[in-house]
Amino acid sequence: MASHIVGYPRMGPKRELKFALESFWDKKSSAEDLKKVAADLRSSIWKQMSGAGIKYIPSNTFSYYDQVLDTTSMLGAVPPRYNWTGGEIGYDTYFSMARGNASVPAMEMTKWFDTNYHFIVPELGPDVKFSYASHKAVDEFKEAKALGVDTVPVLIGPVSYLLLSKPAKGVEKTFSLLSLLPKIIPIYKEVISELKAAGASWIQFDEPTLVLDLDSQQLQAFTAAYADLESTLSGLNVLIETYFADLTPEAYKTLIGLKGVTAYGLDLVRGTQTTDLVKKDFPKGKYLFAGVVDGRNIWANDLASSLSTLQALEAVVGKDKLVVSTSCSLLHTAVDLVNETKLDDEIKSWLAFAAQKVVEVNALAKALAGQKDEAFFSSNAAAQASRKSSPRVTNAAVQKAADALKGSDHRRATNVSARLDAQQKKLNLPILPTTTIGSFPQTVELRRVRREFKANKISEDDYVKAIKEEIKKVVNLQEELDIDVLVHGEPERNDMVEYFGEQLSGFAFTVNGWVQSYGSRCVKPPIIYGDVSRPKAMTVFWSSTAQSMTKRPMKGMLTGPVTILNWSFVRNDQPRFETCYQIALAIKDEVEDLEKAGINVIQIDEAALREGLPLRKSEHTFYLKWAVHSFRITNCGVKDTTQIHTHMCYSNFNDIIHSIIDMDADVITIENSRSDEKLLSVFREGVKYGAGIGPGVYDIHSPRIPSTEEIADRINKMLAVLETKILWVNPDCGLKTRKYEEVKPALNNMVAAAKQLRTKLASAK
Repeated sequence: MASHIVGYPRMGPKRELKFALESFWDKKSSAEDLKKVAADLRSSIWKQMSGAGIKYIPSNTFSYYDQVLDTTSMLGAVPPRYNWTGGEIGYDTYFSMARGNASVPAMEMTKWFDTNYHFIVPELGPDVKFSYASHKAVDEFKEAKALGVDTVPVLIGPVSYLLLSKPAKGVEKTFSLLSLLPKIIPIYKEVISELKAAGASWIQFDEPTLVLDLDSQQLQAFTAAYADLESTLSGLNVLIETYFADLTPEAYKTLIGLKGVTAYGLDLVRGTQTTDLVKKDFPKGKYLFAGVVDGRNIWANDLASSLSTLQALEAVVGKDKLVVSTSCSLLHTAVDLVNETKLDDEIKSWLAFAAQKVVEVNALAKALAGQKDEAFFSSNAAAQASRKSSPRVTNAAVQKAADALKGSDHRRATNVSARLDAQQKKLNLPILPTTTIGSFPQTVELRRVRREFKANKISEDDYVKAIKEEIKKVVNLQEELDIDVLVHGEPERNDMVEYFGEQLSGFAFTVNGWVQSYGSRCVKPPIIYGDVSRPKAMTVFWSSTAQSMTKRPMKGMLTGPVTILNWSFVRNDQPRFETCYQIALAIKDEVEDLEKAGINVIQIDEAALREGLPLRKSEHTFYLKWAVHSFRITNCGVKDTTQIHTHMCYSNFNDIIHSIIDMDADVITIENSRSDEKLLSVFREGVKYGAGIGPGVYDIHSPRIPSTEEIADRINKMLAVLETKILWVNPDCGLKTRKYEEVKPALNNMVAAAKQLRTKLASAK
């Protein structure tokens, strides 16, 4: 019985690629140094999977930034502003598209389906001249072959690539991206021909958009694309991989009818109803790559349950046509549990990271083939039983408090317009008030202090002193820049979710459980294993300390319950909304303690609210109802004069704008600049928004420093669709990934632009 892995984490067990990328970007190392680190990581991954007995090992899932950008490079679809003149795309062009450069901005970045991973959105139009400009897929296949590992090269499928793209600036929004299919298929044919010539016997096309709500024209595009590729694919085994949700009956019918396709990869973890489609109708002689091992969470697989599912499928598709697989790429999980030396043994026994999931896949394949490892299955069953019965998982008081939430919608008693009036009397802010999103640059020295405190190398007094000094520096800088509403810079936090999880019960933490978010940015999601509560105040000391350093309003900075949920590895033994309500009650306690401590502006970030939106529209209403309700729970008890902010970043918000309004925050700051001000189109189309709003005026994920004129132009575009009295001026997101030499001039220009427009507006009265 065969086994398959959809994809694998690429950062390395100790984030080796992250450090190599950042060293290269900072010009501290060469391109050759970066290539060597990458080659070593790829070699290690391939050999690990080969050694574990995996038959179908993926190649071309490694990336320096993301797989969609790699496909853009393969197709030579470089926007003109990067001045690419043809030939093989090099690092300069590739990283300029991803990060921008001194003269031009980066391409838009957005979330990869409903994950916390991001991709660079292709910018396409009728005039794009496609050409085969990156041979990465073929090069990596050959590289693995030279190491003695036969791999399955993976490409983003042509239809998903186009459906994930957007019309370039200046191209009509109604332009049909699928009309470009005949232009990109010839490039795919070149790549396929080269892979065949290099000795490939299998090829994997990732077509995850098949799980979305697609119309008949979009489904027809899949049929047309693979019919066109059929003759080129002749002689190859072709796997079409889908993941993250169920297929609709229409999409499933389209999938199994594709020409020249040998195998279908299905997510049977999130796609719980897809199994029924397979049992009703599966084409004879085709392979099913059954994704029964969860690629999006860190819980050990229930091997007995998975084996039962596989045995039922085996009766449908045939013993020699069933392949055990992961539900999706393991990119979304941590790398290796072996590196976790501080997790206690009980919780550790409940977990499986990428390396362990590879072993699980192979163990299931062997069991299906009659070679069951009884000791391994027995150990797994004991861990499953331990998790179900452990007293540390359940807290009766927390469950009772969460149950009591039913029957109220937890709205503040006064409408937002009246609240804003009361807040203005107290805060006395100018029009177009300026603020930042929360974090300031995390310097090497600051990271050293936190690291040494965690390792007990410095005392708590020394730690507190160092953090206070950093806060004072950040406060002084903001006053010097004349920012209106300040932040303390979050020097005590490595990560906005990890920080809170460390102080809440029901959470566990890893040392090296890093997961890639975008580029070199990695996060270390906490693990929610049990009921959640707040034993004591989490941020009050630092926020009060910061407020004591200034007469200006100081924001209390919290992460909202939906974002904590969506950016954690969440327990899978109860509905997600129940866990979210528990977190909301914990954050509510913190909000009320901040208010008692004299903090008049409290920001509750819900950066990931849109990210958690289910992929199917039929499930949107239920999710948005409990997600928005969870946010309102956190702040329903504060006074009218306490201003509640929230922040959202890097997603498409236009389709949930009414739910955002229903959150009933006093002020929302939201990404806007990198997505070509897409957000503003909602207001141009007549949506009325009465609360304060700060669409980001510049992109913090690029090192580029915007000019005062550029920022003023963005603010003017906002003023054309939003009332002056509700508009705030702020960056797109927090500043911790930037350097002070970038942050200071950018914020200086931002404040100058706001002042310039205040003067202009005053003189126009």
